[in-house]
Amino acid sequence: MVEILYGIAAALLAATAIISMYRVIVGPTILDRVIASDVLLTTLILVVATEMVINAHTRTIPLMVILAATAIFGTVAVARFVTKTEGSPWRKDVP
Repeated sequence: MVEILYGIAAALLAATAIISMYRVIVGPTILDRVIASDVLLTTLILVVATEMVINAHTRTIPLMVILAATAIFGTVAVARFVTKTEGSPWRKDVP
């Protein structure tokens, strides 16, 4: 029974990764790509966590922390870039 649940979890995580990779490639905007990359990193964190549950260990927690920090810093960097871009709809001081 547990193997069936592991298979279902693997299938759902794989589907999420494939769908988010499609959105990263197709776009159409930079914000779509940023959100999709965040979803992809979150999915990767969930894959590592699922592997920890299956193998009953906690050795990869530092990897999960690094992936989460990468997602946060990447999102902040893109948000700062988008707000500084000339003609950006999110920039308030552009006439």
